[in-house]
Amino acid sequence: MKATIISVIVAVGLIGGAFMLARSDNNTGQAVSVNNVSIVDGKQIIEINAKGGYQPRKSIAKAGIPTIIRFNTKGTFDCSSSVRIPSMNISKLLPQTGSTDIDISNGQLGTLKGSCGMGMYPFEIDFN
Repeated sequence: MKATIISVIVAVGLIGGAFMLARSDNNTGQAVSVNNVSIVDGKQIIEINAKGGYQPRKSIAKAGIPTIIRFNTKGTFDCSSSVRIPSMNISKLLPQTGSTDIDISNGQLGTLKGSCGMGMYPFEIDFN
């Protein structure tokens, strides 16, 4: 009975580890999300949750189409309520609860990097 329980625990751990590896970026090990990107009325919307950092930390989107980054907050009181995207000269304070859209026009091919106001919580969007 004890051996069966140990076998089940090991199997669950291996399956969970395999899932995490399959969902991570090979270079950083960070989870990558494509589920947070949608196209509505010809505009690409990238949704990022801001509270204790940004989730997902890495998103994949299409380059060359009108793009909006939508930051969602829900009781956010930490520094992730202040968003900075230095390459676009964007600095925005987010409400404690709500949604804030940042229009970035057509996403350029490459990686767009941003962070909280203090630089502690990074996020990035890969435009392909």
